[in-house]
Amino acid sequence: MPIATVNPATGETVRTFEAIGAQEVERRLAAADTAFRSYRTTPFAERSRLLHRAADLLERESDEVARTLTTEMGKPLRQARAEAAKCVKAMRWYADRAEALLADEHPDPADVADSGGSRAVVRYRPMGPVLAVMPWNFPLWQVVRFAAPALMAGNVGLLKHASNVPQTALYLDGLFRRAGFPEGCFQTLLIGSADVEKVVRDPRVRAATLTGSEPAGRAVAAAAGDEIKHTVLELGGSDPFVVMPSADLDRAAEVAVTARNQNAGQSCIAAKRFIVHADVHDAFAERFVAGVRALRTGDPMDESTDVGPLSSEKGRADLEELVDDAVARGARVLCGGRRPEGPGWFYEPTVLADITGAMRVHQEETFGPVATLYRADDLDEALAIANDTSFGLSSNVWTRDEEEVERFARDLEAGGVYVNGMTASHPAFPFGGVKRSGYGRELSGHGIREFCNITTVWHGA
Repeated sequence: MPIATVNPATGETVRTFEAIGAQEVERRLAAADTAFRSYRTTPFAERSRLLHRAADLLERESDEVARTLTTEMGKPLRQARAEAAKCVKAMRWYADRAEALLADEHPDPADVADSGGSRAVVRYRPMGPVLAVMPWNFPLWQVVRFAAPALMAGNVGLLKHASNVPQTALYLDGLFRRAGFPEGCFQTLLIGSADVEKVVRDPRVRAATLTGSEPAGRAVAAAAGDEIKHTVLELGGSDPFVVMPSADLDRAAEVAVTARNQNAGQSCIAAKRFIVHADVHDAFAERFVAGVRALRTGDPMDESTDVGPLSSEKGRADLEELVDDAVARGARVLCGGRRPEGPGWFYEPTVLADITGAMRVHQEETFGPVATLYRADDLDEALAIANDTSFGLSSNVWTRDEEEVERFARDLEAGGVYVNGMTASHPAFPFGGVKRSGYGRELSGHGIREFCNITTVWHGA
């Protein structure tokens, strides 16, 4: 696809960009390699000062940045501001905690002696330039949650952003430079997807991280694996939202509406499959559908808008195919199910019921404001439905029964289990999935250590 800002609320091409050529890619790779050689030894205090400076700049510029996000991918302006604020928070969190998270570890002296040594220490050393291939749905947050820990660990970053958010990508390139990070510490590569493999294979690039589709993840992982390079993948999700009889139904339904429709449903960790115990199914469905119907879809620049457009015309067409397939195979449309008249790539928030395994929506990720509703007779059936997917990113469980909580926490096949609340990423908690949702973890101490060389330093007796 072309590198361009196309306003999804109108379909208008706002601005186009030329991809950088092979010579410029080479210059930037060389700059990253040079920067790492000196930046890797920069004291934590200096790294922290620079990252705090970047956070301050973003905070001051958040209104302008939010408008860019909304123009490029259609996120309602209120949500775009919240995304910028979340990035500021994460930058400051890592700036203040990275040194402690990467502190030397000292093995048990008895184990050291047993190994024949006098002392030993485990150190976290930076790997080098890391390529980040990032998506459009959270164009600021997805990058910052990689960049903040990577830079604090002493690595340098190369960003290949989605082709429909080039202005956001260039803003991030300038943000870290304006904050005072040395030249080459963080750079945007305006290149097409076809050019990613060559960058992954370049010997100066030591690792890669990708958030995006399963095919994109396969391609990057295959190239990196062939070169024996570390990767972290955060791919698709089809997260279950399980409601049991003891749940607070009013609160569960209220959260469910947001969990499915925030960012027009274009989120890997959005709740997508709503699995409700038969005893409370109808009562929950009534509340849930009423809440979905009350959402306001429209101009994402309007402060009162709840749901903006899909990011692309193809994204809407793909979503329509899934809905049409489900309806043709017997699903009932409880609300929505249509594209509204007028310009832009809007789609009505939708709830589908009577889902079966023969429908594509049962197995494929619905990347848009479409919820699927299931009825489960007991906990075992709820778990079976929840795990009947190739994905395993996160999950939501609504119950006041502690035994049920423990069962779901043990048996749900997911990287996270959120009880009586909506899945949300936070700097303090590891984030990532299992199965075809990817591997590795972002955020927390686990995330900052993903791109570190964990080094044992051992001394003989």
